[in-house]
Amino acid sequence: MAGVMDKVNQLTELVGQNRMELLLFRLSGLSQRYGINVFKVREVLPCPHLTVMPRLHQFVIGVAHIRGNTLSVIDLAYAIGGRPSTNYEKGFIIIAEYNRSIHAFLVSSVERIINMNWSKIMPPPKGAGHSNYMTAVTEIDDELIEILDVEKILDEIAPNNSTINSDAIKSLKVPEGTKVLVADDSKVALKQVRRALTEIGVDVIEAHDGKEAFDALREMVRDGKRIQETLSLVISDVEMPEMDGYTLCANIRNDPNLRDLYVILHTSLSGVFNQNMVSKAGANDFIPKFNPDELASAVEKGLAIIQSGKSGADCVMKNSIKVG
Repeated sequence: MAGVMDKVNQLTELVGQNRMELLLFRLSGLSQRYGINVFKVREVLPCPHLTVMPRLHQFVIGVAHIRGNTLSVIDLAYAIGGRPSTNYEKGFIIIAEYNRSIHAFLVSSVERIINMNWSKIMPPPKGAGHSNYMTAVTEIDDELIEILDVEKILDEIAPNNSTINSDAIKSLKVPEGTKVLVADDSKVALKQVRRALTEIGVDVIEAHDGKEAFDALREMVRDGKRIQETLSLVISDVEMPEMDGYTLCANIRNDPNLRDLYVILHTSLSGVFNQNMVSKAGANDFIPKFNPDELASAVEKGLAIIQSGKSGADCVMKNSIKVG
């Protein structure tokens, strides 16, 4: 537990500074390097013995028994469009936590960890199309690094249900004309959130990173309009190029025209989150991806607080929270 809390405290120091740590690795048969957020990584190991089982997804090369857990191992190179990996025994697996589950990814080699500012991490090139597996790119040592959309990969292997329970829809109270700004760099995550919110009658405004979201918010109040006249609340991912969700939230709280917005942080970063991390960012709520019923309930809760006359700045989260 001490090691986990040390990592939490390290991440807390990055809150509001728009910084992250990136683990660099390579994939079999592919020349460039890739990256993944270190805080999602639990462990990196030489590839253990794999047991092949029937009816596995084509990207799952087998299962491994690690520290009492049985994990499906995903061939990351194959999953993003490369050739199936060979010589598994010479590779490594990255054990990471996404969307409340632990996953194992086969890579050919793991290099180093670097500390970066999110402003140096950019959205994918506009010509990349919708079939790519990038959420962002950056340049390190004069080389382009792709940050992979792991949520998209996982959704292709085991699609996530984004439909709200019909009984839950009947009990939800969402005022007509409710508009919500959703910021997320993952196309899959945006699609999931949009579908869930549309089911309960919410109009969704999309942004693909924190900077785009913050620019959109400032545009809404440019002519002196009150933000509440245009928008009910904000739902933001944490990991996003150019400006992360923590920094977006902090910027909202520091802007007198936006500070009253209710902000929900919605992220695939699972694990332990303490009081300092959430309150320092100025968030009102924090929920892990992706449960459509929980998301809808969080939106209803936020709308009820707003309707009671309180503002987002009045009810910033102060209680410790544990998720995952």
